[in-house]
Amino acid sequence: MKALLFAAGMGTRLKPFTDSHPKALAKVNDVTLLERNIKYLQSYGINDLVINIHHFGGQILAFLAENDNFGANIEISNESEELLETGGGLLFAKRFLENEKTFLIMNVDILTDLNISNFVKLHELKGGMITLAVSDRESSRKLMFNDKMFLKGWRNLLTNKKTVVGGIFKLRELAFSGIHCVNSEIFGKLTRTGKFSIMDEYLDLMKEDIIIGYQHTANLVDVGKPESIVEAEKLFR
Repeated sequence: MKALLFAAGMGTRLKPFTDSHPKALAKVNDVTLLERNIKYLQSYGINDLVINIHHFGGQILAFLAENDNFGANIEISNESEELLETGGGLLFAKRFLENEKTFLIMNVDILTDLNISNFVKLHELKGGMITLAVSDRESSRKLMFNDKMFLKGWRNLLTNKKTVVGGIFKLRELAFSGIHCVNSEIFGKLTRTGKFSIMDEYLDLMKEDIIIGYQHTANLVDVGKPESIVEAEKLFR
């Protein structure tokens, strides 16, 4: 199995560090997010990685070269000309992933001890096209699932903006963990091009009962701002 690591983002919440560095090279207990997630994926037997780059991408390339890619087989999806967001980034990396039956997607600024093997097994067992890792934690945006854990809605808790399909009124609200297990047939389903969010595509696709939620209780920190680094350093040594 291959994994796509989203590492291209500007990391604006991590300023001033990201004024001169990519967020992937932010450190938790003196180990970069990029190294931690490469080794995390390797611990589950995932050694073939695609990493997308944009913001200070050259620093990521140099870091990988200095460390011999940490023994991983790494392909680079270089978005140096334009930052394409998550959906555009996935589509841009199609050539690296389209021949895989299933692949993993993960944000580089997520640190977790989620059991990837169990996550992938659930994806294969349920037979959906997309499985999203989700948990019951604080977040300003929630995904909404029916009793079979099919994605049926989305809500912004700050604005109360909401999108729901199927006329279902009792839905479980859970926070997305930034980890997806995806079948390559998704490339035939994407309708947008250029720069776009993959979540917009998921919200279009959810009426087809092909997006499943995997609820977990694993430790997870979105290392998107300086205070979250302090939180992460308590959990990830």
